[in-house]
Amino acid sequence: MTAEDSRATALPLALDAMGGDHAPGAVVNGAARALAKNADLRFLFFGDEAALLPLMQREPDVMRVSEIVHTTEKVASTDLPSVALRKATKSSMRLAIDAVKEGRASGVVSSGNTGAFMAMAKLVFRTLPGISRPAIIGMMPNKHGDVAMLDLGANVQCSARDLYDFALMGNAYARAILGRKNPAVGILNIGSEEIKGHEELREAAARIKASPVKMNFIGFCEGNDICNGQVDVIVTDGFTGNIALKTAEGTSHFMYMQVKNAITSSIFSKLGYVLARPGFKQMKRTLDPRRFNGAMLIGLNGVAIKSHGGADGKAFASAIRVAHRAVSSKMNERIIEELTIAGNQDYEESNANHDSLAHSS
Repeated sequence: MTAEDSRATALPLALDAMGGDHAPGAVVNGAARALAKNADLRFLFFGDEAALLPLMQREPDVMRVSEIVHTTEKVASTDLPSVALRKATKSSMRLAIDAVKEGRASGVVSSGNTGAFMAMAKLVFRTLPGISRPAIIGMMPNKHGDVAMLDLGANVQCSARDLYDFALMGNAYARAILGRKNPAVGILNIGSEEIKGHEELREAAARIKASPVKMNFIGFCEGNDICNGQVDVIVTDGFTGNIALKTAEGTSHFMYMQVKNAITSSIFSKLGYVLARPGFKQMKRTLDPRRFNGAMLIGLNGVAIKSHGGADGKAFASAIRVAHRAVSSKMNERIIEELTIAGNQDYEESNANHDSLAHSS
């Protein structure tokens, strides 16, 4: 089979073209940027054809590998998940998710309403057998590259079992997406000592240590460990994880503005900047949050990637690349292998339930 034949038979990625603050322009621009780096990509755009077609006609490469599925309905950023589930069945978001379920697309990417996206994806895909709750996993910069963190907001409260499942999934994610052969896994806590934290954290740590899946578990880690490069996967509940993520993003922006103000404060600092400009540009590239855009709804029986609501084209391209890596690395198959090895409690029962649901649908 030639490379051209391979592209012709590969399933496209489904893009919610109407989700996000800058849709559909950012979605089309993101697709063009991602395609420029990976010619094997193909796309199904779900959205208003009248708005999409002029944008796509300016990107002939995107036009050649894409199809538009027309709908004028979209999920608003203010819609409650329950309302979106009932009333947005023909929206760009829902149709894109359905395309993956129906086997017409390999994965879905959306910058739309996070709550609605999670609710729809969970309803349509259901969770992987053995997983009680899906989580949001994303990447942040650290001293030696990137660190994966989950949960980033899907589950405000988590049991020890949930955190153990997150560790299994995060371990598989780091090997598949980050390319770590033996990722270091830690649980976020208020201290590194084994006696610190609430009971769920201590029980989760005990489960990981006793797991048949031999993870490189380093124990508890603290907030300052997120960026020091000593850990590859940080496990936490969605409440703590979301606050940590937003704090890091805010701190990064604050530091950038402080540096910018400092180098423009006098003629001497401006002259110094001219000499140090290559270093500042490198720092800006390293800390650019658009480079880390694209969080996977991990634990679902389908690839769903959540892009930031304010994503521009560069950021949306990053989310597309995450989706492509998750599909090409067979992310979900790897997680199922981990669960099988772990002999996850209720795994067989959960698997049987999934089979019965599949036969009845």
